[in-house]
Amino acid sequence: MTLVSTPIGNLGDFSDRAAATLAEADLILCEDTRTSARLLTARGITTRTEPLHDHNEQHRIPALIAQLERGRRIAIISDAGTPLLSDPGFRLARAAIAADITLTAVPGPNAAITALTLSGLPPHPFMFSGFLPPRSAARREVMGRLRAAEQAGLSATLIWHEAPHRLAEMLADLADIFGTDRPAAVARELTKRFEEVRRGPVGTLAAWYADNRARGEITVLLGPPAEDDGGAGDLDDRLRAALATLSVKDAASLVAGAINLPRRTVYARALELARQADDPHC
Repeated sequence: MTLVSTPIGNLGDFSDRAAATLAEADLILCEDTRTSARLLTARGITTRTEPLHDHNEQHRIPALIAQLERGRRIAIISDAGTPLLSDPGFRLARAAIAADITLTAVPGPNAAITALTLSGLPPHPFMFSGFLPPRSAARREVMGRLRAAEQAGLSATLIWHEAPHRLAEMLADLADIFGTDRPAAVARELTKRFEEVRRGPVGTLAAWYADNRARGEITVLLGPPAEDDGGAGDLDDRLRAALATLSVKDAASLVAGAINLPRRTVYARALELARQADDPHC
């Protein structure tokens, strides 16, 4: 089974090896067969296609594994970019590995990596997290956990994809959770005619997109925290000071409000610190 990368915009980025692999396959599994038809037609590829998406992947695995074990050559592609990163295919790939079926890949375009190289932000380490939750409360909860991880020592460029109609709100949440001055970038329509990379403090980008509606495929990047950001000791120092006079619940509420992190995240850390204080050998 072969994972084949496809263009994220410009059809000229489709490699000869990728085209040959799809042409020689017995079956191409597509995220959306209608979307993939344009690319396949442009290269004269007539291999049979079938859909593989979140709603059918799990129940299709046994039959597909049986085909692979009989020697059928199956390729997986997504609508754009590298399969599995933000698209279906991971469960089937895991099943193929478990069945000792050879799994290989034809590498190629990837929006997250392309955006990272164009952003001007530190390229490594980085953390790609796909799409954030669409609703603000859930999105802020995820951001808060990442911010807490930073205060425990995480330092990486963070990368997400985002829908254009949610971009302004997502950037505003980033500015609120991580601080308005954090360096950031918004990459839009990569490899296409209207490619654009806008760079600057995340608060400035949030204000820009609040007034200028974005269009197209979007990748958002947030640079790592500054060296004087507070680091691993900041959250714990605040909690230890609060725990000296308050209960775990009250200390977590106080600190969560002061540093703009989700109460649940702070409460979990406060509980751990309280246990360590009760048992120094922890």
